[in-house]
Amino acid sequence: MNFHLPSFLLGYGAGASSVLLARQLRPVLLEVATVAYRFVDAVAAKAAIKQEDLEDLFAEARARARARDRTHPSSGADGKAKPHHASHHH
Repeated sequence: MNFHLPSFLLGYGAGASSVLLARQLRPVLLEVATVAYRFVDAVAAKAAIKQEDLEDLFAEARARARARDRTHPSSGADGKAKPHHASHHH
């Protein structure tokens, strides 16, 4: 393979310019990444709060349902509903 000076210079220039461009873009990319992380953290925090609220709601609903079952039993002691005996009149 022959050494081709113009190709080498183009490649070297492209590499050098990308390094310089990366140095110039780094603060911008860092700021964009920081904003993105803040957004993700805020969404995650709100989701955690909402999840806690839902868990509290379900826990309260479960407690109310169980309290109601204790104060208004609709079944017998063995957990089965007692059958009603129909009286037969002839």
